[in-house]
Amino acid sequence: MVSPQNHYLPERTESSLMKIVPSNVVCPRCYSRKLHHYGKDPQGFQKYRCLVCKRQFAPDSPLIGHRPGKRKYPSCPKCGKASFLHHDYTYYSNYRCGDKSCYHSFFSPKLVNIKPPSSALRQHAFSMKRMRHPLHIVIAALNYYFMANVTMRKASQLLSSVHQVHVSHVTISKWIKRFTPVFQHLQSSFLEKINLSDSDEWHFDETYVKINGKDYYLWLAIDSETRFVLDFNLSPYRNSDSAFSLVKSCRDKFGTPRSAIVSDRYFAYQQPVKLFFSKASHIRVEDFHDVISNNLIEAFNGQLKAWYNQKRGFGSFDSANRLLATFIYFYNFLRPHSSLGHLTPAQVAGLDSSKRNRDNWFLVA
Repeated sequence: MVSPQNHYLPERTESSLMKIVPSNVVCPRCYSRKLHHYGKDPQGFQKYRCLVCKRQFAPDSPLIGHRPGKRKYPSCPKCGKASFLHHDYTYYSNYRCGDKSCYHSFFSPKLVNIKPPSSALRQHAFSMKRMRHPLHIVIAALNYYFMANVTMRKASQLLSSVHQVHVSHVTISKWIKRFTPVFQHLQSSFLEKINLSDSDEWHFDETYVKINGKDYYLWLAIDSETRFVLDFNLSPYRNSDSAFSLVKSCRDKFGTPRSAIVSDRYFAYQQPVKLFFSKASHIRVEDFHDVISNNLIEAFNGQLKAWYNQKRGFGSFDSANRLLATFIYFYNFLRPHSSLGHLTPAQVAGLDSSKRNRDNWFLVA
């Protein structure tokens, strides 16, 4: 039942609602006084909304008419207007212009440390302690495994039939694990004598390998003239973070190619190549039959898969990373290539590698 007092209350019309808005407040767009309260802004000042043009504003806010000189995000390089964050990645950000008539998309790198690739193995001390077999037997087993594309069990059989040395495949696996730091130390000393900045093109690509039944991505870079594998990065992800690690590592070790960086059309290469190889053109090939193609690194992937398929995958990430690092060392410094006149990529790259020196590369330990 409605009380008599409420029955005789005056009806709230539009004109009575306008009285609650101060008379000196008008819409900054259409100068209308038909306003109503519309909550508070982030600083706690009263907001109003125009009933005519729907404009929202807070007249008491000190930021009105006094915007800070530095914007939160960089201005659009095309029209100079404000932008907004479209996508945020680990090493760069993607912005878009706030003006819908422009809507230009651009990227900005972040000033953060880039994680090194997986090829940067941890340093381990090397010792011949408790090695029951002579060094030449160990080297023979490693040659069988990395250059003859055989499994550890077949390498064990070859040692038994050729050298009359009976070891298990587990022992050969331990030899590889022990000698990997030696090869990494040798490689780091050799890279100081190699200059690849005179090369025209560097090729980048990725392939996949199985580790404990899961797909992992192997990112690779190779020089077009010497066939020298610049670096690799084994990662569970196929994203721009992995590409950043590989591209930066190649730049730090070998500088910049004279002409171009060649890759497929995968977007992950665009920003790292633009950041670290700004003076080289980026060629993104579309087809195997293009004038400039990525067939060179695809040929290396074929040799890698011929060796890898015998293993039917790897057991762990550390094992895969270590084996891949040693395989690339044998490929660069010890395996002669028929396409290079039966020279190794390191020899073509200018490394003094006579037969005597190449023999000593195994015996430095």
